[in-house]
Amino acid sequence: MRRRSSSSSSRRSSTVRRRSENLRFDEFGFAVTKRKDRKLQHRCHDYSFPQLSSGRVTELCELLSYWNGASFICRSQMERFIRMGIPPSLRGRVWKCLLGIDGLREISDFSYQTCLSEVRGPLVDLGVSEYGILSAIATLSDTQNDLDLNQQQPSSCSDARCSVQDITLFRQIALDLQRSFPTHRSLMGDSPEAIEGQAKLFRVLIAYAKYNPQVGYSQGMSYIAAVLLMQLGEEEAFWALTALLDKPKYLSELFDLSLTKVQHQVKVFDQFLKHRKPRLTQHMESVGVLSVHFVMPWLLTLFTSLPCWDSVLAVWDLIILHGTNTPTHMHMEQKDC
Repeated sequence: MRRRSSSSSSRRSSTVRRRSENLRFDEFGFAVTKRKDRKLQHRCHDYSFPQLSSGRVTELCELLSYWNGASFICRSQMERFIRMGIPPSLRGRVWKCLLGIDGLREISDFSYQTCLSEVRGPLVDLGVSEYGILSAIATLSDTQNDLDLNQQQPSSCSDARCSVQDITLFRQIALDLQRSFPTHRSLMGDSPEAIEGQAKLFRVLIAYAKYNPQVGYSQGMSYIAAVLLMQLGEEEAFWALTALLDKPKYLSELFDLSLTKVQHQVKVFDQFLKHRKPRLTQHMESVGVLSVHFVMPWLLTLFTSLPCWDSVLAVWDLIILHGTNTPTHMHMEQKDC
């Protein structure tokens, strides 16, 4: 019976592997379903992103070469290019300039690589690898349960490098990794590309939690970090995440346990909705629907749940340029659709 079970499992695994190899991916890296199921596909789109002329691309490259974030002229020109559509090949450079990644890294005493070296110690003690973090969820859960029961360090962590907080953090990030864009090429399945992508995402998130322990890790961050990794290198994505989560212009205090900033954004949205869509507002009130139930996920994942990835990237371009004043207007545009 065991041999049959083993062979059956092997056949299923090989079947899944063949299906993964036969998958087609769209221009953004998301898996495309069969045509008959395409209407159910979360990431399908009926139009392609705008294409800048070669002359416009040259102008954008020149703007990036002498970029000055404090210059009103530079920012006005950048907004013009964003409205026309940023070429995918240049989006990473645009985000890097707008977020001021290089400047942030230069003034910080934090070392990304040193942090990762320190994190790997507890992982080794637990017998867990960053390249197999998803398969280690059960191990992390069991260890966490043992700690909760015994209120002491596990025997496998004799040098006390593993803390309850570390194990809880590892487990929470691992759980969210498997929910973050599971149909994207860089995170889907167990291909070498996906395993590397999952490891990168884990490292970026764990490093930020160590960089800013007051904020730590919260659900929603994995989606934001994953999008950054689609456009930037690993360490650049970490500093971009740091800029987005720490700068008051962006998402600072959004992941605060008090949710004060989220509540403020929801109130602003409600006022806009009441002004722009009074009948819809009345209907929502009559059936007891609160806007916080959909506005909060939009904010905490920066609109990555929108059905069209073209729109997601366009929203991100504007948010990174203008800050969190943009989401309120994007809320209304989404409602107008």
